Amino acid sequence: MHLASYRSPKTESKKSSIEGSGRFATAAINKGEIIAIRSGHIINGKQLAQHEAIIGGAEHQIADDLYLAPLSAMEFNDVMCFINHSCTPNVGVMGNIIIVAMRDIQAGEELCLDYAMIFSNEKSFQCRCGSALCRKMVTGNDWQRPDLQAAYGDYFASYLLQKINGRF
Repeated sequence: MHLASYRSPKTESKKSSIEGSGRFATAAINKGEIIAIRSGHIINGKQLAQHEAIIGGAEHQIADDLYLAPLSAMEFNDVMCFINHSCTPNVGVMGNIIIVAMRDIQAGEELCLDYAMIFSNEKSFQCRCGSALCRKMVTGNDWQRPDLQAAYGDYFASYLLQKINGRF
């Protein structure tokens, strides 16, 4: 079985000033347009730790203790969407695995997601997004921040929206 994430033909991966490779618009993208659909093996936190050498930080959380991730070096590039974190994102989440434009995006813009929209785990990292609104540190608890909930509305992963709305 070959795993591959969908990436809009209006985008390309290239070197990012934020970190490593990023995904950039090659043509205008309209608000609501699908940017990517994430693929990977469904694994739990224990498996994530066991495969850390391959996965690095490439997992995509889809529920408490469930992630999508590549499990081999051969799968890595095909599964990755190369969408970096930014504290001023232009893409968000629809459902758990669909990445959509939160606003109209011009050709040449880097597509960035605030990882607060997808993660609720123990990981944290120093942010290098360079935004005027940069939080400096990104944590797995950032989804709980009222300011981010107000700013992003329904662009959180559905499992986080359930928590935000008090259903879990």
